[in-house]
Amino acid sequence: MQKSCACKFLYGQETSELLKVQIQKALDEKREFKTEIILYRKSGGSFWCLLDIVPIKNEKGEVVLFLASHKDISDTKNDLFPGDSKPTEEEDLEIYTDTRPPGFNANRRRSRAVLYHLSGHLQKQDKSKLKLNNNVFGEKPNIPEYKVAAIQKSRFILLHYGTFKAGWDWLILLATFYVAVTVPYNVCFTISRDDTSSTRSPPSVSDIFVEILFMLDILLNFRTTYVSKSGQVVYDPRSICVHYATTWFFVDLIAALPFDLLYAFSVNVYFGVHLLKTVRLLRLLRLLQKLDRYSQYSAVVLTLLMSMFGLLAHWMGCVWYFIGQKEVEVNEIGWLHEFSKRLGMPYTQEQKIVSTNSSIHSNSSSGGNQTVFELIGGPSLRSSYITSLYFALSSLTSVGFGNVSANTDAEKIFSIFTMLIGALMHAVVFGNVTAIIQRMYSRRSLYHTRTKDLKDFIRVHRMPKQLKQRMLECFQTTWSVNNGIDANELLRDFPDELRADIAMHLNKEILQLAIFESASRGCLRSLSLSIKTSFCAPGEYLIRQGDALQAIYFVCSGSMEVLKDNTVLAILGKGDLIGSDNLNKDRVIKTNANVKALTYCDLQYISLKGLREVLELYPEYSHKFISEIQHDLTYNLREGSEAELNTSCSMPPLVKQVSQLSKDLMMNCCAHLLRPVLVNQDSSS
Repeated sequence: MQKSCACKFLYGQETSELLKVQIQKALDEKREFKTEIILYRKSGGSFWCLLDIVPIKNEKGEVVLFLASHKDISDTKNDLFPGDSKPTEEEDLEIYTDTRPPGFNANRRRSRAVLYHLSGHLQKQDKSKLKLNNNVFGEKPNIPEYKVAAIQKSRFILLHYGTFKAGWDWLILLATFYVAVTVPYNVCFTISRDDTSSTRSPPSVSDIFVEILFMLDILLNFRTTYVSKSGQVVYDPRSICVHYATTWFFVDLIAALPFDLLYAFSVNVYFGVHLLKTVRLLRLLRLLQKLDRYSQYSAVVLTLLMSMFGLLAHWMGCVWYFIGQKEVEVNEIGWLHEFSKRLGMPYTQEQKIVSTNSSIHSNSSSGGNQTVFELIGGPSLRSSYITSLYFALSSLTSVGFGNVSANTDAEKIFSIFTMLIGALMHAVVFGNVTAIIQRMYSRRSLYHTRTKDLKDFIRVHRMPKQLKQRMLECFQTTWSVNNGIDANELLRDFPDELRADIAMHLNKEILQLAIFESASRGCLRSLSLSIKTSFCAPGEYLIRQGDALQAIYFVCSGSMEVLKDNTVLAILGKGDLIGSDNLNKDRVIKTNANVKALTYCDLQYISLKGLREVLELYPEYSHKFISEIQHDLTYNLREGSEAELNTSCSMPPLVKQVSQLSKDLMMNCCAHLLRPVLVNQDSSS
């Protein structure tokens, strides 16, 4: 900077010498200072100014720049002290200091909010440093820093996107697949054979372990963050509990019921009760919920689809064996009976007396002993399962050879059902697989095609290295934001009514500005169709001094600076509006300063031509807009405007003086720390 942050060029004859010394002392000691002082405009007129100097620290606690905010309070002074009853600057400073309570932190101007916004991008907050920097020796005034604001959450709240939760979800996914495999197998193979047995095998360790995992998962879900419909991460424990209790809690609770505890009490239960364990398959519904999360990873989606196909074949094989086992008991032409004959291991019946005192059977309602006939012999469980799975897969894929065929009516009905399911699976699973592969290669092919075209253009026209780098970075960043989707092309075929509603939703931030409050809905709809989006990378100039101004710009995100003669006149942040207060179409508006991006910035702008056309359609709003635009502009870029004549005093609340070294430091930090990472197209496919 060519001038000091003390702004000595604003001092005049009536400026207090005491306040001059105090301002300089505050700058030397790098501390916050606020006072009311008489300053002078470029034209020579004096005014009362509320001066607020705030030191800005980096992550190391070092003061790297100062924020100097000036506010004209002459009107307020005239109202409070009419006539000659105004206090002197020394008296006013004493009154201001004495009436200020301890730890007082008055509302800052919007320029400070801009720096808060900017500081949120430069580095992550070190939680351990926060603990050490707590107000051990008393409360200190809040000073803005280049740090991310710490999120207020309990240490017992888990982040849904955290490493631990991701690993836990994969563990639960494996446990769910284990349940989906073992429960049908146990119901159809193990239990059907042991149903007439007087002794039952105890539950396995793995079953008990899975039940414990499901119970722990319920507890963890009550302490896991979630994303609300508005896109915000919810950390409040009460909100988390209510959300989980009204969504997946009952499904998870039913799936986690410990049915194996019946064995702990030596209770032999009826076969139908064992079917209750199949409710654990409800956990698969949670898998469908997570498919959206992994839908961007084509390899994961393909794996899950093929796993679901194999799982369905496993279920069909289990049911096929269960039907064959029941058919063996009533006739000798079932598939399992024929299979046992080919293997040379036929079934035989053996008479057995079973006590029913502690058992519940469908065909017995009183205690005592019962004579039953138990089938012995036949193929082993291993051979039976492999053959059942072979039949299920050959039927689902429509490539069956007939060596395992349906003979009884029940088997034929199930075979027909299996064939229908197979046709559906071909349409759903393999159709999705084909679509995923096509989509994967089409998006990647489009990206590589455009990248190659850009590089060919650079090579043919022999672009310099610096310009080449800027072009590639702009293309990659733009692609990472919109993924190659042209919104205008996408919405071109929509009717005007729908396009206007979509445009109002997309541009609702700029349309919510105070200057548009009195506009009618029709006017807002017309304006929304004239609003365009723009993007600016760190170090890029949005506007250069002397250019013809063609639009009014609104900063949606990021931070920018207004420069003139290497002097920083203003820092712009989210919600700021820059442009011209003159909409005369017969005059070419020249800009009085440069506007340069400090970070990656998203902007919305309304062309002056489109704005004039809309205002001509709504003359009742046009007069109010023209009269209020100069007060709503954060910085007036019109050459010859009041902002140019007096950038120190008449500038909107975003005036700030910084040193050249501090500005370079901020630019380097923004360029290196805020550069978005290009989405890996291969991995996204």
